Amino acid sequence: MGEQLRRIFIIGPTASGKSDVAAELARRLGSGVISADARQCYKYLDIGTAKPGPELLAKAPHYYISELEPDERETAAVFRRRCDSWEHQHFARHSAPMVYAGGSTLYLQSVLFDLDEVPPADSTNMAKLKQEFERFGMQPLVERLRKHDPEYLERIDGPNRHRIFRALDVWMQTGKPFSSFHSRETFRAPRPGSVIFMPDRPRDQLHERINLRVDHMMEAGLVEEVRALLNTWPETLQSFQTVGYREVISFLKGERSEEQMVADIKTNTRRYAKRQLTWFRRWDFVQKLDSARATPAELTDQVMERVSLQIQGKTGGS
Repeated sequence: MGEQLRRIFIIGPTASGKSDVAAELARRLGSGVISADARQCYKYLDIGTAKPGPELLAKAPHYYISELEPDERETAAVFRRRCDSWEHQHFARHSAPMVYAGGSTLYLQSVLFDLDEVPPADSTNMAKLKQEFERFGMQPLVERLRKHDPEYLERIDGPNRHRIFRALDVWMQTGKPFSSFHSRETFRAPRPGSVIFMPDRPRDQLHERINLRVDHMMEAGLVEEVRALLNTWPETLQSFQTVGYREVISFLKGERSEEQMVADIKTNTRRYAKRQLTWFRRWDFVQKLDSARATPAELTDQVMERVSLQIQGKTGGS
């Protein structure tokens, strides 16, 4: 690629162990970690988003953790601008590459690629869509998006109202699917100076890790966290439209039992992980890390071995 390495991405599905590897890698490099997660950026959403704990945060500076209030709007385009600013500040002081960690496909795409310009939101369209939602619910809008842009619907985490509104708004303005602005040609290769790794775990092991994570969330007080959030903010917030929070909200409303809530969180998290993996496997430039029996330190060794020459500027990136 002919350019010194600037970004190392540790990507993967939920519960794959990417946060541990990213923190250890940044510690060794004397660098920082930017979280490419569309929910860990919100304050107070701690347990349900599996934010890095104090031990990981102490290893290296972390960006985009608890940056926003739960009712703040955020987009992938704004995230890209934030990352460009953090990178500029970082490289003004350091030469080591910045480490990215995450599994939110839209946010990862915004920093991995230079995407086509998307038209700004049309307030009239957004108001119409909101009225339709309030009158008929979400399902008709989901079906409309499925008809006009099934590729984009596949990427998003469940019935995310804000993203469905935005995709339909773009289609209403242009007659083109939102996903067409991010063409497959765009995703053939990442930006210069980037290399991407993904912990690769057997499906059964990943499912076991997901189930254990959900059990730990329940023990840590996920229900109490959500109850406290609802004392201040409405359940319709964009930040609450994610696996874990949706099911707990339903439980608190008496719509399902505690046992069913836990089972549904596990099932929906596994489905989300499957969608993430399906998307990441389309990127043939991703380098897999053998993670079945490896510790985070051993996975970091694998990354360091593969990029050591690039970090020294003796060869190009991915």
